Amino acid sequence: MDRLSLLGLLLAVFAVAGGHYLEGGQLQQLLNVPAMLIVIGGTLAAAAIQSPADDFRRALQLLGWLFRGPRFDFEAGIGQIVEWCGAARRQGLLALEKEVAKAQDPVVRGGLQLLVDGKHAEVIRAMLEVHLVSQEQRDLQGARVIESMGGYAPTLGILGAVIGLIQVMSNLADPAGLGAGIATAFVATVYGVGLANLLLIPLANKIKSLVLARYRYQEMMLEGLMSIAEGQSPQLIRQRLLGYIG
Repeated sequence: MDRLSLLGLLLAVFAVAGGHYLEGGQLQQLLNVPAMLIVIGGTLAAAAIQSPADDFRRALQLLGWLFRGPRFDFEAGIGQIVEWCGAARRQGLLALEKEVAKAQDPVVRGGLQLLVDGKHAEVIRAMLEVHLVSQEQRDLQGARVIESMGGYAPTLGILGAVIGLIQVMSNLADPAGLGAGIATAFVATVYGVGLANLLLIPLANKIKSLVLARYRYQEMMLEGLMSIAEGQSPQLIRQRLLGYIG
């Protein structure tokens, strides 16, 4: 998990738990397994019913970006393109063949392979642009599924609270435990609202930002590979790609 996300998550937990404690509550009052099951299970179920199977699976994969999201170093990417351009001008495009296996990004790897195969710049763009757009749309749709979970979670929290109140009302013969039972019932509401506003909706927005950043990075690298195919100089390519930074 990147430091900022970790700090934000810890701050969220500290704010809720700390505020509850300062109000005189006990931390164990916030722990309720049935409420957790209702909110988390119900939220996942609602999203699964709403979404096509591929979108739901992709959303679950994207949840992992909370812990380890992709990072894109634009300056390092420009430096790599300039280095490849210099090698191609000195030794020919076949000199880049050994770089294909080293490239971790699938778009960059595919572009390098097409470049080594001697494809024209227009062919490289035509073959890889479809992949860029479809990948972006697939991941943005996955982010929308996570965002929809943020809409369902508070409602499931209310449902959990109502179920808890039903249990409380069925035991009115025990007035001493009435207050504690009602307090426990409303823990589900805390879970629902907290899960939505402190995790799911912020994570969905973060994923959208990362998807757009990846698209811009891959587009920059694709533009650089096309410039190499066109025979442009390293200096001109650098100046051209610097427009993607800032």
